Amino acid sequence: MKLLGIVGWSGAGKTTLIEAVLPHLMAAGLSVSTIKHAHKGFELDRPGKDSYRHQAAGAREVLLLGDRRFALLHEFGDAEPSLDSLLAHMEPVDLVLIEGFRDHPIPKLEVYRQALGLAPLWPTRPAIIALATDAALEGSSSPPDAIARLDLNLPSQIAAWIATSSAIVDWKDRLQ
Repeated sequence: MKLLGIVGWSGAGKTTLIEAVLPHLMAAGLSVSTIKHAHKGFELDRPGKDSYRHQAAGAREVLLLGDRRFALLHEFGDAEPSLDSLLAHMEPVDLVLIEGFRDHPIPKLEVYRQALGLAPLWPTRPAIIALATDAALEGSSSPPDAIARLDLNLPSQIAAWIATSSAIVDWKDRLQ
């Protein structure tokens, strides 16, 4: 199972890029899962529903099962689980795209929009191996040759790079 982080500033288009490249990756024969890190928390359940009541009463885990999917809600207290422990819960696939986890040491693709007026992350994040941007970065703003440059407006090109990049390593190889 290979891992690729998708990082960038809020509003850069990380989710939009993932949504655009997924069909191309699957058309190339890859099985793909995703992890989305939500910094401000989230709720999958609604007050008043039975599963919400189970959680509110103190259940450590609540598994919601419908006719086509399930979701496992796990309360973890103050210590956020590691990415490795989260991956251990997932079914084996060819590739996991991970939105967020900016500081985790996995290969990353940065989504960068110069129009946001924020500095790119690649100069301070050595795990960034590719830059998907809609800007023509030149001079000192241009990433080194070791960082692949991808056109943010060409998701098929980005998907092809993801599918063939030797810099995206297998998770289990990384642990050994």
